[in-house]
Amino acid sequence: MVSDRKLTFSMGLLLGSISYVLIIAFGQMSVGHKGKIQDHEHHHLRAPNREDSFKPSEAEGVALRESVRVYCFVLGEPKYRGYQAILRGTWTKHCDKAEFYGSESSPLSNRKANDTWLQVRETYKYVFEKYGSIYNWFFLARPTTFAVIENLKYFLLRKNATQPLYLGHTVKYGDLEYVALEGGIVLSTESMKRLDGALRSENCRDRSMIWKLSEDMQLAVCLKYAGVRAENAEDSEGRDVFNTKPIERLIQEAISNNPQHVVEGCCSDMAVTFNGLTPQKMEVMMYGVYRLRAFGHHFNDTLVFLPPSGSDND
Repeated sequence: MVSDRKLTFSMGLLLGSISYVLIIAFGQMSVGHKGKIQDHEHHHLRAPNREDSFKPSEAEGVALRESVRVYCFVLGEPKYRGYQAILRGTWTKHCDKAEFYGSESSPLSNRKANDTWLQVRETYKYVFEKYGSIYNWFFLARPTTFAVIENLKYFLLRKNATQPLYLGHTVKYGDLEYVALEGGIVLSTESMKRLDGALRSENCRDRSMIWKLSEDMQLAVCLKYAGVRAENAEDSEGRDVFNTKPIERLIQEAISNNPQHVVEGCCSDMAVTFNGLTPQKMEVMMYGVYRLRAFGHHFNDTLVFLPPSGSDND
């Protein structure tokens, strides 16, 4: 599978983190985060660990790469219009295909921008109808989210897209367990199929008039009716890989809570997402994750997830 992948992205994320801390020291941050109570009894879905890795042959490597095809779609309000250019030039280039919804130029630009649940509902139906038979994994993100797509593909490598998988950073709200949109939501082909059926039934009618439910909560209700449960995505050591906060806040919390083990207490080496980033900080993350390297230090990954042909990737 992937040998030393952990070291590769550990270095990139650590260097990116250092860059973030330096930026914070010279400027005032203003990052919004919706506070939620996290549940520690949720369902867990873990990434492969290093001991389970193997070195595939060239043919096996090609087959593995092609077995994980990720369609990324970013859903944002008009106020995030300025994010689209930076998203096109950063992490979305590493998706097999990426599209943007919620702006005037999106395929569903005629939808009501002030009804977020309607946007989510109609976007999922449109995506499944157009791409359900082309890709096997579907990743929904907010404009303020930064994702490491190679780590997402590594996490999904041994997961079966014909099973009803719904994963990310899970949160408990009463009896409802859902994946927080801030950290990104991943659905398998089977989950998309079931969701599409549920969205066309009375089970997925708008409940915000009765209960105060966010769009990610309402999505979870639909999926629950469709027999799909939320899974908390973790690395092989049990650390979250979908993060609902920016990396600098996670570092600050680790410094306060566990000063002897800041990096280990902060983030997974195989982290997939961070949220709450400005366009400028996305560029810093790209630098730390993909570009900054120690001269003469070589990595021996035997499996590489390549971006689409012709992509101007980093």
